[in-house]
Amino acid sequence: MTDATTTTVPTFCALCVSRCGATATIADGEFVALGPDPGHPTGQALCVKGKAAPEIVRHPDRLLHPLKRTRPKGNGDPGWQRITWDEALDTVADRLRALAGDHGPESVVFGSSSPSTSSMSDSIDWVQRLQRAFGSPNLCFYMELCGWGRTLAPLYTFGAAVPGAYMPDLDAAGCIVLWGYNPSTSRLVHATGVAAALRRGARLVVVDPRRAGLATKAHSWLRVRPGTDAALALSLTSVMIDRGWYDEDFVRSWTNAPLLVREDDGRLLRSADLRRDGDPTSYVAWDEDAGAPARYDPARGRFEVDDARLALSGVREIPTTGGPVACRPVFDLLAQGCRQMTPAVAAQITGVPAADIEGAARTLWENRPVAFYGWSGLEQHSNTTQAVRAIDQLYALTGNLDAPGGNVLFAGVPANPVAGAELLAPGQAAKALGLADRPLGPARFGFVTGEDVYTAALEGRPYRVRGLVNFGANLVMAHGNSARGRDALASLDFFVHADLFLNPTAELADIVLPVTSAFESEGLRIGFEVSQAAQSRVQLRRPVAAARGEARSDLQIIFALATRLGLGQHFWDGDLDAGFRHQLAPSGIPLEKLRAQPAGVSVPLTTRYRKYAETDDGVPRGFGTPSRKVELYSEVLADHGYPPLPEFEEPRTSPRSRPDLAERFPLVLTCAKSLWFCETQHRSVAALRARVPDPQVEMHPDTAAVRGIAAGDWVRIRTPLGSVRSRAKLNASLDPQVVCGQHGWWQACEELGLAGYPPYGPGSANLNAVLDLGPSDPISGSSPLRSSVCDVQPLAGA
Repeated sequence: MTDATTTTVPTFCALCVSRCGATATIADGEFVALGPDPGHPTGQALCVKGKAAPEIVRHPDRLLHPLKRTRPKGNGDPGWQRITWDEALDTVADRLRALAGDHGPESVVFGSSSPSTSSMSDSIDWVQRLQRAFGSPNLCFYMELCGWGRTLAPLYTFGAAVPGAYMPDLDAAGCIVLWGYNPSTSRLVHATGVAAALRRGARLVVVDPRRAGLATKAHSWLRVRPGTDAALALSLTSVMIDRGWYDEDFVRSWTNAPLLVREDDGRLLRSADLRRDGDPTSYVAWDEDAGAPARYDPARGRFEVDDARLALSGVREIPTTGGPVACRPVFDLLAQGCRQMTPAVAAQITGVPAADIEGAARTLWENRPVAFYGWSGLEQHSNTTQAVRAIDQLYALTGNLDAPGGNVLFAGVPANPVAGAELLAPGQAAKALGLADRPLGPARFGFVTGEDVYTAALEGRPYRVRGLVNFGANLVMAHGNSARGRDALASLDFFVHADLFLNPTAELADIVLPVTSAFESEGLRIGFEVSQAAQSRVQLRRPVAAARGEARSDLQIIFALATRLGLGQHFWDGDLDAGFRHQLAPSGIPLEKLRAQPAGVSVPLTTRYRKYAETDDGVPRGFGTPSRKVELYSEVLADHGYPPLPEFEEPRTSPRSRPDLAERFPLVLTCAKSLWFCETQHRSVAALRARVPDPQVEMHPDTAAVRGIAAGDWVRIRTPLGSVRSRAKLNASLDPQVVCGQHGWWQACEELGLAGYPPYGPGSANLNAVLDLGPSDPISGSSPLRSSVCDVQPLAGA
């Protein structure tokens, strides 16, 4: 729509992973409003943060010019001095080259804010390309806290990112499971999709310590004690197996459930165990019809007998080269382990009543197909990987993976990858921080944890990190033990930070670079993930506001820095359009067409279901695991000394696991994402801060009453690491033993006269300042930010 002074422009909001289709209103040349675009596959609604976009763009605290530090780190005032872009980029390039020459490129870590909660989704692949072209194996962007459970941990079960890439098919699901995930605050397009599914009669199961968002509409709300999700999943699995509520054909044919496990050493039986000339890569099942072993060849993806003849239960004495060995199928072991977690037992651990567990299992089975999604509510515990494995195992029993109404890998628009995996030499990749200690964790896939970066910077293990190139990540606020993060960043020889605003992390940098918001820069999106219609959309987001000051986009900074580092050949000699054209080439969509059509282009694509059953020369495609089956039993985990079948372990810092702390810290402390802010951002934006002026901690009215706390009182949240301040918010849906805080509080809002808070020390409201980095998950390094211990007391003198 256009009149004399007002224009609306199709776009999408890049503030978070939802990437909602939107329309920007420009009046007299100024970006004044952002609203939903119902014609876009992700545009049914727009959240309050997206609607505040114009205020974010024109905020007076925006960084406008490159700055350099003139005073030593540790000084309360960095003495920021304005410099030119040429000086800034030349300084960065010179310092990085020197560090690489003297200490190796691995001594420089590259950082990024999460592409799930920021506009870094525009450029994260290009950050990786720069990091790899430079020669560093170290990218720190919260994978252990926001992504491990959705994308990497499922590789050990499905060989694919389920549900990170295999999205819930909300349009056709009969039952939807949201586990540790509130899309009303985290991914609005999923919230609107679930709401539409409920209107057509789908059932909803929500697992969450709080009755928040869509949990209020759930047919089954399971109020799990934080950190006990594995116990709940194992119990649900036990009910489904005992009642026969599982897809036996899928389990027998497409999982490794029939494979035999030796009872003497707990390992999978191999053909080479049966005869000395047997194939060491082949596995063995039991043929019930023949009463004999049956070989499975992963290379062919088939058993030597019909799948229907394979046993799923029973102990058999198998003659081996070392004598008879008792063996039983994986499924029998799985069922045996799950039966120990009866609903009655799980109720004592999780706080979920046994009847609710049984009812939820019935809901899953009777309302198939089942689609699920889980997020950071599962990813910030000391037992994250086992919990995710248990949930993935439960989902495998439904047989709904890649089936209509289940979790589906929608067809994608062909595009060239640009993350530059081919640019990093294997010898450099092997130097990734944390790889030696956690060989199956994020470092295996090119991501390093905050804990490992801090340890390398402060203790030199396994080598000293000396430099950081950071795109927007507010590391000291987002990771636990903020003071340790501050000390680690202060110890670096050189640190450059690019961002829209100064923040506690940027204050520790040597050079700060001003970045445009997503609304002042182009962003190419090839697929919007959540449905086939969304995944078919290609859109080049056009600027709807002029760049503030001298701010440049992350992509402009990346390409300019690459050329100064002598890496221009990997970045089309700094030509960003050429990079876009390279990405788009397989799609056949010209860049000029996208610029001319800001609403985007939809490519006609068709979803193929059950792709694992497709064959090539008679060989089924299967799954991306070593066995080409869904691996209920993971031999990869067993090879590294981890349990091959999912197990429950009590959170390592809880009143039950740490009775020595329980008297002083009797409550379980968790946290949750805010509707009003993207993690540590936006508390300076008046339209948002007005709705939540102060940090809040939710607690049950009874828990508050016995402590003399009333709603709205200032309180002190005490943990073994210290204390922070917050206001009490009473929530009767919480378990009385659980309190829920908010992380990310530091910014002031001058427009409303609301003060900020120090990120560390007295007066702080930074929850992560009093949550530790460990004990972390032994596989992923995930910090227990959502299952720790605390007490809450009235704040004297507040």
